[in-house]
Amino acid sequence: MSLTVEIVKTIPYPDQKPGTSGLRKKVSVFQKENYTENFIQSILDANGEAIVGSTLVVGGDGRYFLEEAVAIIAKIAAANKVSKLIVGQNGIFSTPACSHIIRKYKLLGGILLTASHNPGGPTEDFGIKFNCSNGGPAPDAVTEEIFSLSKKIESYKIVNGLNVSLSTIGKQSFDVQGRQFEVEIIDSVQDYLEYMQEIFDFDKLKTLIKGSKERPSFNVLIDSMHGVTGRYVEKIFKETLGCGEKNVTRTNTLPDFGGFHPDPNLTYCKELVQKLQDDCAYDFGAAFDGDGDRNMLLGKKAFFITPNDSLAILANNLECIPYFKKNGVFGFARSMPTAAAVDRVAKKLNTENFETPTGWKYFGNLMDADRISLCGEESFGTGSNHIREKDGIWAALAFLSVIQHTGKSVQELCEDHWKEFGRNYFTRYDYENCAEAPCKDMMKHLQELADTKALIGKSFPTTGQTYTVKEMDNFEYVDPIDKSVAKNQGIRIIFECGSRIIVRLSGTGSSGATVRLYGENYSQNEVLKSAQDMLKPIIDIALEVTKLKEYTGRDAPTVIT
Repeated sequence: MSLTVEIVKTIPYPDQKPGTSGLRKKVSVFQKENYTENFIQSILDANGEAIVGSTLVVGGDGRYFLEEAVAIIAKIAAANKVSKLIVGQNGIFSTPACSHIIRKYKLLGGILLTASHNPGGPTEDFGIKFNCSNGGPAPDAVTEEIFSLSKKIESYKIVNGLNVSLSTIGKQSFDVQGRQFEVEIIDSVQDYLEYMQEIFDFDKLKTLIKGSKERPSFNVLIDSMHGVTGRYVEKIFKETLGCGEKNVTRTNTLPDFGGFHPDPNLTYCKELVQKLQDDCAYDFGAAFDGDGDRNMLLGKKAFFITPNDSLAILANNLECIPYFKKNGVFGFARSMPTAAAVDRVAKKLNTENFETPTGWKYFGNLMDADRISLCGEESFGTGSNHIREKDGIWAALAFLSVIQHTGKSVQELCEDHWKEFGRNYFTRYDYENCAEAPCKDMMKHLQELADTKALIGKSFPTTGQTYTVKEMDNFEYVDPIDKSVAKNQGIRIIFECGSRIIVRLSGTGSSGATVRLYGENYSQNEVLKSAQDMLKPIIDIALEVTKLKEYTGRDAPTVIT
């Protein structure tokens, strides 16, 4: 039976502007009449004639409203002459795996259904983002076009009679007004597993975990936080690398993430932290967020590796990973708020290094131009040019490869690195769901200080050290490849000693405003001190300069990382 395309009249919503990585709202917003349909139609329209006859990958992190959204996408894609969708079984696909599928099969792009590290459930968050043909998040020009189209949309096309079964692997074909439309349901893990086996030496990783005559077994604990990586962890760590039941936790993907906040940090991963603190048998811990692109790494007794340090340590040890031995190392990059630890490694290796705005999309052009091989963000994101997204499981496998190659523990790797390069003590204070107006007033106050250079040369004496302001600005980035400009990316206060304070409003929340305050204190010699003690003077200065408590009314942050 041939299915019919219907044209449905609609009215635009004014709030469909994608943030740092897609459109994120409460589930109830996406459930509004035509809200999701409008946005999907705008994504397809933004691709112009290229959408006709194209193939897209579709999948998400398992959160509430996922299957309903996949069904809508299939019906609208069929109506707009998309030729084929590749969908993960039950709609499940990690963000890194989607990026790999796009690149491996040379697709036009993909529609990813995720709100990343945000909570899930009927009253929580959902998200939709478009990834382009390079596998990475859509650049600013594309998201601006999507938003522009969403503000003036008058109708969308849909095939209401098209129903896809998401549970059975295989191909499903539909006749849509005489044209064939295909949906292929695939195992969401297999392609990604095969790629990881190309990148890393799995035989050596197996030996590390199992142990040998020369070295005892290495005990890991991998926490999927009830997110999308559950089936990936089961397949990679248990079935392929030989880990046991005691080595993995929370691998069943749940639509509300078990009521937990799927953000891998010391606050929301306290169960993992507690297990490593209580059980000396564990040598390494890792946790991944809802869609699998973020990671937190821990050593024995829950020794915490900041994302800034893990990026720098990997940069200094890429020869441990077969992928880089084969393909070479072009350069490094970090987001602007990320501590400058990797900069020092780049200087030692005489390698190019870039500072970009927050958002993985800004690394894409550099990777495509073979300017960088490794990059990371302080927000627990690390990745390489193997795909165009950050990749949590990749990061864990990469660090395990360094441990296997060097024979050092997590703590030894960190402390040896600090002794060579100095230590960038780092913290981030998140003030979530604040009132937007006073937060914007605070940023205006800081912008005035930057414009008038009022703080340049000002000294802030603290116990043991005086911090003198060398520079203050609102970070602006000119892409070295396409020369596009990203302005107003966050206020930077840079001190003569190399320490920094950063303040920015986040673009990854679904409601209200999230203020992120970053403190970084660099020390060349005092590298084994308490991070809390070393960061206190920087945070005190930051709170004084920003007047954050006065503007937000908050006595304390929601989360400290």
